[in-house]
Amino acid sequence: MTTKHEQILHHITDLDVGEKISVRRIAKTLEVSEGTAYRAIKEAENQGLVSTIERVGTIRIEKKQKENIEKLTYAEVVNIVDGQVLGGRNGLHKTLNRFVIGAMKLEAMMRYVEAGNLLIVGNRYQVHKLALEAGAAVLITGGFDTNENVITLADELGLPVITTSYDTFTVATMINRAIYDQLIKKEIAIVDDILIPLQDTYYMTTDNTVDKWHEMNGRTGHSRYPVISEDMKVQGMVAAKDVLGAQMTTPIEKVMTKSPITVNERTSIASVAHVMVWEGIELLPVIDDHRHLLGVISRQDVLKALQMVQRQPHVGETIEDLVTSRFHETEPGSEYVYKCELSPQMTNHLGMISYGVLTTLVTETGSRLLKQYKRGDISVENITIYFIKPVQIESTIDLKGKMLDVGRKNGKIDVELYHKGAIVGKALMMAQLLDR
Repeated sequence: MTTKHEQILHHITDLDVGEKISVRRIAKTLEVSEGTAYRAIKEAENQGLVSTIERVGTIRIEKKQKENIEKLTYAEVVNIVDGQVLGGRNGLHKTLNRFVIGAMKLEAMMRYVEAGNLLIVGNRYQVHKLALEAGAAVLITGGFDTNENVITLADELGLPVITTSYDTFTVATMINRAIYDQLIKKEIAIVDDILIPLQDTYYMTTDNTVDKWHEMNGRTGHSRYPVISEDMKVQGMVAAKDVLGAQMTTPIEKVMTKSPITVNERTSIASVAHVMVWEGIELLPVIDDHRHLLGVISRQDVLKALQMVQRQPHVGETIEDLVTSRFHETEPGSEYVYKCELSPQMTNHLGMISYGVLTTLVTETGSRLLKQYKRGDISVENITIYFIKPVQIESTIDLKGKMLDVGRKNGKIDVELYHKGAIVGKALMMAQLLDR
């Protein structure tokens, strides 16, 4: 039996894209409390099913597929630029293909404006009208308004006209930043990318007995199964060691591991690998926010995914990419192991090396040293920085790493940072070693 929360989510999913949603209406339609309706709408927003816009309300939007994640809806643009919708509210759910900055003569500008575009422009009423007629939405910068004819046309065509107090350059930067952030997220492998879905998952129920485990083991060849209740919520995990020596009629509930470690579909693969290695787990149940079973994820699939991710080209340059691109081995005979030149992007507002960059330098030094001792992937477990001095912009940092301890699964490294021969940082790094 589904909960009221799930019923509301199903109801929202079945609504037409672009339809307006309110707590009061949901509560009245499904006969639930307003508190329950509010929590479910927030969950729908987290899942990308709805978007809430100031002065407009909450509307049903298209849930993006992974391959379309770099595109934004007009509703998201409103939120990014702190905008106000002047007209065309029923088109906020639509996805824009690209945006055009209208900083040119009318004839030249209209050559670039097409259906599905977003034209970013100032208070040029004629341009607003022509853009809408061409099938493009309009974002007016500088806090300017438009005339009633344009608003009426926007409502008729279902194309939003949005105003924001920011200037054109700032708006373009904000939208680009949002797209860039989504592109980076797209490159991060998550559980949803590799999970074995529920229809292909073998599981047991709390009313099963040990003989059911033996029957499933003989049929599937697997030795580990999640155990669920009648309402599909994960209650435990059962493995071969749990049923060893148990009577065939013993209830699974008596031998299973209760309250097992679980992950959700938005957890990163790197985080899952860390948990599996640290806890010695071969199979993890994947659950939703209400502990309902969505599928399982195996250790073998996780390690394969990590290897595939490392071969993928990244869309944009992160801070880590920036640091490692300037990170080099020193010449033979040097007392230092590595060196790195500090660029302006690697400093804080005072022009000193930022704490995040310092952490990346320690991580990179420790990881490279560990890989000389053992092949495989490195998962940083703990970094303790216990000495730090300011380092100026455009300086060269020399790094010296010392292996304190390395075992089959763990390593411990001491890292020292120098500038012009004087020590400016000292850290201790502990890491897990993941076999490939």
